[in-house]
Amino acid sequence: MKNIKAIIFDAYGTLFDVNSAAEKCKDKIGDKWEGFANYWRTTQLEYTWLRSLMNRHKDFWQVTEESLDKSMKAFDINNSMKNELLNLYKVLSPFKEVPEVLKNLKEKNYKLGILSNGTPVLLNELIESNNLKNIFDDVFSIEEVGIYKPSSKVYDMPIKKYNIQKNEVAFLSANTWDVSGGGNYGYNSIWVNRNNNIFDNLDYKPSSEINNLKQLLDIV
Repeated sequence: MKNIKAIIFDAYGTLFDVNSAAEKCKDKIGDKWEGFANYWRTTQLEYTWLRSLMNRHKDFWQVTEESLDKSMKAFDINNSMKNELLNLYKVLSPFKEVPEVLKNLKEKNYKLGILSNGTPVLLNELIESNNLKNIFDDVFSIEEVGIYKPSSKVYDMPIKKYNIQKNEVAFLSANTWDVSGGGNYGYNSIWVNRNNNIFDNLDYKPSSEINNLKQLLDIV
């Protein structure tokens, strides 16, 4: 990590808890809320990959809404909850250690950025609603290149902006496919393995594995 000049974070699932929207409605959804939340997330990701392969791009908010429609049907959730769930998705909660870790890193001499599938509007709303303004030097959205992760065009953006080498980036994601995408591109990819998951076989092993972002401070 001695040569690292930029620390770049995935947003959804890494900084912000994608299940927190459904969790806030668990009294209405019932015991199936967690299965529903996971299904929604999986469908959302599948849609991003399929749309990239088909060259049928829609932005992340449209994908999120369309994947929610399918998920609500699959779990027999009343459509009257749709707007409530979508509004909660705009203000997802951060994982509890995130604000403290980011503020600590801000005091060090790194470029800090987000690299995400989210639209600029969605990402900026998340940052503002969680009091994280003035933390990040840049928020990179895939909308700039019109294709979703793990396309190399996405991982190119911080390199071009900062005029640095690929191995001068520490990239953190909780999504194994994203860790592999960044790692195969040339980043020093760090896996944030919050749930003791198994890493995918995608021709890359992360340079480090941590259970939460606090452990990043021991690395840098």
